[in-house]
Amino acid sequence: MELVEIGLKDADRIAPLVAAFRMQLKAYKGISAQPNIEAGKEEIIEFLNSGFPVYAVEDDGALVGYIVCRIDEPCLWVEHIYVRESSRRKGVATMLFRKAEKIAASMGEDTVYNFVHPNNEGMIRFLASKGYTVLNMIEIRKPFKGEKLTTTIHVEKEAFDY
Repeated sequence: MELVEIGLKDADRIAPLVAAFRMQLKAYKGISAQPNIEAGKEEIIEFLNSGFPVYAVEDDGALVGYIVCRIDEPCLWVEHIYVRESSRRKGVATMLFRKAEKIAASMGEDTVYNFVHPNNEGMIRFLASKGYTVLNMIEIRKPFKGEKLTTTIHVEKEAFDY
């Protein structure tokens, strides 16, 4: 496995991963979707044109995971991190996340900031294994049309449908 920097020339190669990431996020909300490769390509091009560092892990010629970082000095935010299901638990996410931490360290920072969907238990466990914990973010909104809220999360004494 090799960590590679992604440029505009790689947009077509990484677009399926971005589309899969978007499908997974929708699934956390109970929304079934098909991969939109063109939208994935457009999204990664927007990130690259905005100067966001993008890296991927290549395994036997195929991209199996990627990370998009947004730098708002002095902070580095992970905008996306995604690993194909078949490549999970093989160190891919760790390779990607270490790169983000190295970029943050090069800016004099010792942490990376992450937005995580509350139903993304795998990512929450991954970040916890790296020493990360909940800081202070709660997103509150009305349900989308047709969205079925099936989970309740608790924050202090408050319960919220999710």
